[in-house]
Formats: sequence, C-alpha cells, structure tokens
Amino acid sequence: MRVLLLGDIYGRPGRKIVAEYLPQLREEYQPDLVIANGENAAGGFGLTKATAEELFSLGIHVLTSGNHIWDQKEMLTYIDSEARVLRPANYPPGVPGQGVFIHREKALAVINISGRVYMDDFDCPFRAMDQILGNLPGYVKYTIVDFHAEATSEKLALGYYLDGKVSAVVGTHTHVPTADLRILPGGTAYVTDLGMCGPLNGVLGVDREQIIGKFLTQMPTRFHVAKGPVQLWGVVVELDERGQAVKVNRVERYNFNI
Repeated sequence: MRVLLLGDIYGRPGRKIVAEYLPQLREEYQPDLVIANGENAAGGFGLTKATAEELFSLGIHVLTSGNHIWDQKEMLTYIDSEARVLRPANYPPGVPGQGVFIHREKALAVINISGRVYMDDFDCPFRAMDQILGNLPGYVKYTIVDFHAEATSEKLALGYYLDGKVSAVVGTHTHVPTADLRILPGGTAYVTDLGMCGPLNGVLGVDREQIIGKFLTQMPTRFHVAKGPVQLWGVVVELDERGQAVKVNRVERYNFNI
C-alpha cells in the first residue's frame, strides 16, 4: 500500500499547483490513495463544495481539515453529504460531519484529529484516538492519521502514543514542513508537519506585507492570499502487508513562474 499525503492546500495558488503536479506525482509514485488537507482551499479560509469537488476531480480521494473547516458556512450542511470530507473527530458530540473515512476495498481508514495546545476547545485527542481505534472494523489494516495541531510536543507525543497502533501520523496546520520525517520504533511513519501547497513568498500563505503590518500595528487586518511562486509539499508512505511503514519520502515541487 502506498499513500500520498499533501500538506494544507492554501487558496487558488495551492489548488493550481496541485492540478499542475498531481498527475506527475501519481505517475511517479503510483499511490493507492491520495489524501490532502483542504481546510484553507477556498481563498485561504475554509472549504466549499465547489473547491472540494475541484480537488476530488484532480485525483484526491480524501480531504482532511482542522479548525478552519467552518469558515465557509455552506460546510455546515455539505459535510454531512460528503463522506470524503473530514473534520476533526474530537469535536464535541453533535457537530456535523465525520472524523473518520473508511475505504473498505483497500482496508484503509483515514482519521482526522485536532490538537488542543494553542487550539480550540477540542476533546482529548489521545483518548479520542483510543476510542476510534477500538471501534474500527476488523478488516481495516492500514490507518492514516492527520493530526491538525500547533504544538510540536503534542504532535510528537501523539505520534509515540500511536506508534505500532496506526500506519502513519502526519501533522498539519503550521504550513511549515519539518525535517523529522521518520519511521518510529513500532513501525509508524511520522512527520510533525507536512507543510503547505500554496504561496512560497507569503507568510503561511498570506500576503507578507499584511502580516508584517499586523505585527507592527496590532490592528485588525483582512488577510489575502499571497501572490508569486508556489510550492507543493507532502510525503509518500509505503506500507507492508501488516500495515506498518517500510518507507517514507518527502515530496517537493515548485512553480516559480506563477
């Protein structure tokens, strides 16, 4: 089993570079499943039905998300009708949508979970994962976790907590790729953050002058997606028949002509 995971897709530039390079990546790596975090795909703020369907049409199988999933109000109803769009599973009970996607034919589960440190008031991700894993169908062999969190310590702690219990734990949310890509002792692939598919010369995807101005003045600012060169960041994980990682590689692509 080979899975391609793409970092947070940010706005139109992120969608464009995915459209440009995903066919090439699928040809090169032959992934059985493509997963991407799409919570910033609609203008940098949330996800819409149109942007989700655009990304599915490109060959992405599952879209994970995080704390920005509700930025576009239509998601409150759309997410219940589209099983391939996930929100963090550790939202309190009664929240629309699901945090787990199961692909029966591939015996694979995708789990979306959120951290709590410097984040919203989510339920405990550690206990939530225990409950989710305990309720997965017995035929599920491969389990991929998108841990959408801010703190490096929380991400790494959950990675070790789940080591040997899941196939991969990949972090999202910070938009900055980390250099700690590895296979943990129990056979779980891990990276603290996948990075981002979006503007290279912005600040986490936002126009840099707006961010600098906010730091200088502390005044409210409406952010806009940065222009210029674009990057695509992610990883490819190869899993054996036991569901353990045997290989994990960084994926990087750039377009400096946009």
